[in-house]
Amino acid sequence: MKVLTVDTEVNSEHPVSGASVPKRPAPRLPGREPELSRLTSLFPVALDGTAASAVLVGEFGMGKSATLHTAAALAADAGFTVAVATGSRLESHLPGGLARQLADALDEPGAPRPSFAEQCGPAGESEALEHFFRLVRDATERGPLFLGIDNVHLADAWSMRCLAYIRHRVLDLPVLIILTSLTGHPPHREVALLEMAGCTPATITLNGLGDAAAAEILGLAPGELATACREATGGNPYLLNALRPRLLPGADPHELGSSLIGQVLHTRMQEFPDAPAILHAAAILGEDAGFDLLAQLAGVDELDALQAIDTMVRLHLLHNSSRPTLTLPFVRNSVLKDMPQTTRAVNHARAAKLLSETGAAAERVAAHLLEATSIRIPWGVDVLRLSARNAVFSGRPDLGARYLRRALEERLTSGRRVAVLLQLAHAEFQLDPPAAAQRVREAVDTVGNRDTAAFIASAMLLSLCGGQDARLAISAAGQIAARLDAGGPDAVWPLLCMTYLAEAGSRLGPPPEFRDFEEQWAPLTDPAAQRSRSALLALDAVRSGASSPDAVAHFADAMTGDDGELFEQHYFFTLATAVLADEPAHVDRLCRVLDVEREPWDVHVPHGALPTLARGIALQASGDLQRASVHFESLLRRFDERGGTTTCPVGVLCAAKLVECWVDLGRFEAATSLLDRMDFVASQGLFTHTYLLYARGRLRVATGYTRFGFEDLLSCGRRLAHHGMRFPGFVPWRAHAARAALALGQADDAARLAEEDMTASTRWGAARPLGTALTTLGLVREDDEAERALNKAITTLRSSPARLQLATALTELGTLQARHGQSEKAIETLRQAVELSEHCGARPLARRAAEELRSARRALTPAKDNEHGLTRQENRIAVMAAQGLTNREIATALHLTRRTVELHLSGAYRKLGIPGRAELGGALAKSQRGG
Repeated sequence: MKVLTVDTEVNSEHPVSGASVPKRPAPRLPGREPELSRLTSLFPVALDGTAASAVLVGEFGMGKSATLHTAAALAADAGFTVAVATGSRLESHLPGGLARQLADALDEPGAPRPSFAEQCGPAGESEALEHFFRLVRDATERGPLFLGIDNVHLADAWSMRCLAYIRHRVLDLPVLIILTSLTGHPPHREVALLEMAGCTPATITLNGLGDAAAAEILGLAPGELATACREATGGNPYLLNALRPRLLPGADPHELGSSLIGQVLHTRMQEFPDAPAILHAAAILGEDAGFDLLAQLAGVDELDALQAIDTMVRLHLLHNSSRPTLTLPFVRNSVLKDMPQTTRAVNHARAAKLLSETGAAAERVAAHLLEATSIRIPWGVDVLRLSARNAVFSGRPDLGARYLRRALEERLTSGRRVAVLLQLAHAEFQLDPPAAAQRVREAVDTVGNRDTAAFIASAMLLSLCGGQDARLAISAAGQIAARLDAGGPDAVWPLLCMTYLAEAGSRLGPPPEFRDFEEQWAPLTDPAAQRSRSALLALDAVRSGASSPDAVAHFADAMTGDDGELFEQHYFFTLATAVLADEPAHVDRLCRVLDVEREPWDVHVPHGALPTLARGIALQASGDLQRASVHFESLLRRFDERGGTTTCPVGVLCAAKLVECWVDLGRFEAATSLLDRMDFVASQGLFTHTYLLYARGRLRVATGYTRFGFEDLLSCGRRLAHHGMRFPGFVPWRAHAARAALALGQADDAARLAEEDMTASTRWGAARPLGTALTTLGLVREDDEAERALNKAITTLRSSPARLQLATALTELGTLQARHGQSEKAIETLRQAVELSEHCGARPLARRAAEELRSARRALTPAKDNEHGLTRQENRIAVMAAQGLTNREIATALHLTRRTVELHLSGAYRKLGIPGRAELGGALAKSQRGG
């Protein structure tokens, strides 16, 4: 039925609540049109002489009363006699209170009979019930009757009995009964709701309003703000009206609350045992409100707490889930606003302690520590620092700064204060660089214990490893080092060393000349200072590319202690793993040094990542590509989880190593997909970006984008040269660039690159780079020189773990031998190449070696159309020579060297039994079968 609106004056002949009704329009209820439509659809049923009923059910503040009274006004306009009674918490103990309201409205003035009030009570129970029924029946004789009972859940027992009494007696009367009840309110002990509603009622649930209705109540235009307000209040009209005056410009609706609403809720919970305490505990705990924590924080026995939680869930104050949190942000904020500040602070401190004892995430504990202002919580400093660290590295420096400022409110030792100040400087550096500089100066002024200060500064260098963050750490460490300098070289050397490594790894150009510190080496006696000295010597040997044995020895000296912090520094780690990859004993030692129980300083680096990556690099160097890729892939997933794959230097190195591994395995699509995810711009400032360029260059060459790959490899070389890195084993970029140059027809460039690689590798002296350089040299030289270079490469590589490089050298030698007509030698060499490359899992190399092997075997098969056993190649070259072509012309036409042509012709002369070229034509004619 169409909703009846009252835009005309209500007729005074229709009594409402026993009095004439003033002429007024029905109130407008935004968003309640569907509910009112369902109610007014019952009007025709009652007007036709049959009873109808409905129950309006809703949470506190959903507008049950307003909807009922609007329906009553519409009923009056439709011709109903209207009587409305309202249940009250303060009157629920008075017998017949609600029934008296209805009776007074229905009792016809001047009637000669005792009033209903006079008959209520045990003595006249039957008469009173019958009298109430007669009042209802008599009212229906005057016209249809609308009975509205608001807050029926608060009705007294006697009134409920009256409503239940008339239930079956009005079925054939024109009566419409509308009840309103609070969702989840426990039913009365005597009478159920359905017993009072008369006939089977229509149940209408008032849910939260939509965005449009919420916006209308708030006086806002529909949009994001109105939606946020609706979400914060659940679309509850009462809460929306309470929110409206607090909705100032820029305010976040999810953070607003009303102390008045908090008082009302606290008062309403008083009728349920322990509910007020649970309500306060739920407001304090927020999203951490588990059952155990609620009971403990509320100080309530678990069974009692369960009963209170059950009630509040049914009232829709708490979520019906394993974590019974408050359903609405506005409700939680309102309860908190009604709580005295000291009470809130103490309860947040208690909540933080409870959460900490249950092993909750640091961020959850820290959220409560932030609210526990003015409460001393010394144990919370470490939690706040860890949470700040995670917040800053997840892109929320403002939250991290809040945690750290709260930590500074505690009573701290000078060392801990320095640590917190430096960490706060990092957080503020992303928000306000001048403020960060002031924090650094404050930290330097606070330095007390030298060892503690040096340790803190070193930790900062290790945790801030890229971009402007690294510059801040280097600046802070330099200032602290200057403050510690008075303690002598032993006190300052480890910090100076870590600062130097950070400086070297964070710049693209050459690092500072570390021998500026050389005069301080002699008096070093502290083991940590001596290890730092060895680290710098190793770095100098690597950068100069002068001596592999010296570099390995210095790295070994730097690993003599159990402290692996030097090797946690990403620049030093990258170079150390490249140098030590062919030294199994040293790799084992490095992994043990790096395998520490504590978390890495860099939040992006997962626990155990460095030893895993070091082991993977060693496996890759030994040619165990499958196992290496497993190490890299599992580690990359963990870097992805921490968001460090594209920005953390160690994450970039891991990704680049995996791409290189996949290229050798022939997994080109996977390698392409991973490189597509990498942020080449963000990683440009990292030293490990060089390895990323190298990996991309190799992939492009392998997939046919030779020109682009060649440019990547040259760019890699330029970056290394600009950095002053002469160590040829970091990435063998020249070897792959030379191959690309040959493919592009740039033989001169290939020869130059091969010679440069040979010079650098000979100077360095390690087997892997030297064998790789000799292999490349064999590709650009001709004839005997090429064969000698490749044989020497194989001999050199057999003395190293570099099986993949050995397989490559064997493939190149076998191919050369086949071209020179040494098919038997070629077959044996290529057989070894196939076996070794398959063992490494290098499918592209194995396919190429296998194809060359098949060609070599076919070359040994005699041509079918001659009787002297000439091979196919010998027969082809002999025919061309008989036709008058010179050796040079034959070599050019068949892409062979002149030496190879000469060897094939010598074999043909011997098999044909002729002395030389002059007799070749006749001998070939006689050798043709059937000739």
